[in-house]
Amino acid sequence: MHERFHRFAHHVAMVSGSQVTFFVALGGIVGWCLLGPLFSFSDSWQLVINTATTIITFLMVFLIQATQNRDAKALHLKLDELIRARNIFADLEDATDEELADFEQQFQRLRASWKNRRDAQEDDDEAARADAPDSAGPR
Repeated sequence: MHERFHRFAHHVAMVSGSQVTFFVALGGIVGWCLLGPLFSFSDSWQLVINTATTIITFLMVFLIQATQNRDAKALHLKLDELIRARNIFADLEDATDEELADFEQQFQRLRASWKNRRDAQEDDDEAARADAPDSAGPR
């Protein structure tokens, strides 16, 4: 139930922030304004928009707050993980020679992995440029 609510709240927050939703709401307001003369700008006519906007605002506060709480929690967990990962290195001077050698090997593997990825990306970029038609055309 809890997870379903979070998915629902996230979906509603995403939809409510879209351009389509904005223009639908704008169309509703314009339509309400255009119907004013038809209803002689009566109290009932005003009550319709007042009630609708109050209910929507009331519900949206809770849905958006739930989404913000979840996003903030995820962000804090990410920051905690980044901080924890670096705290390991704070006391390296107390590490044994084997632990230092192990860390060094891990970083060498990481550097090699990133270098291979970067080289592969550069090769892909060069191949894409070579395959691309000359944009200058004949002169």
